Amino acid sequence: MTRFSRFAAASIAAAGLTLAAAPATADTYVIDKGHTHILFQVSHLGFSNTHGEFLEFDGSFEFDPESPGNSRVDVTIDTASIDSGHAERDEHLRNSDFFNVEQHPTMTFETTAVEVTGEDTATLTGDLTLLGTTQPVTLDVTLNGLGPHPFREETTVAGFTATGTINRSDFGMTFGVPAIGDEVTIVIEMEASPAG
Repeated sequence: MTRFSRFAAASIAAAGLTLAAAPATADTYVIDKGHTHILFQVSHLGFSNTHGEFLEFDGSFEFDPESPGNSRVDVTIDTASIDSGHAERDEHLRNSDFFNVEQHPTMTFETTAVEVTGEDTATLTGDLTLLGTTQPVTLDVTLNGLGPHPFREETTVAGFTATGTINRSDFGMTFGVPAIGDEVTIVIEMEASPAG
């Protein structure tokens, strides 16, 4: 039995999400926003990589204990919450050259498939909607740990890392390509615990 299967049998689930309909057997976990980060990296002129994150997002993770492939993780992200550590650049990222937050205040990810791939790994495929354009995206997910919180043993904690890449031009975000990289690396670090 893989660790993901044992994870399923234990009915564990977690992520940064907007809750969607799921099977009655699914359990809901709520993200720990203090220990969850939605990060990105993109090349700047080929000289360095610019890093940033989105600070505002919402949701939960539905997990089917009988069949991990029926699980669901849908996230809504506030695009205006982008933070690259440089205020002037962040204002540029919010305007129509990039995220156009006035016209598109959120981006969403909606699960279409989950496939267990190894002892601690799975792929999560879904539809990413950004700037009004929807494209499929696949994330590689690793289960980092699952068990009692070391300081609150009555609380179960699940921790995941998810990684993937997108081409921003696929969503119509073409400003500066190729000097400013087209390929964007996504990293999600997440902890969550059972709802209620």
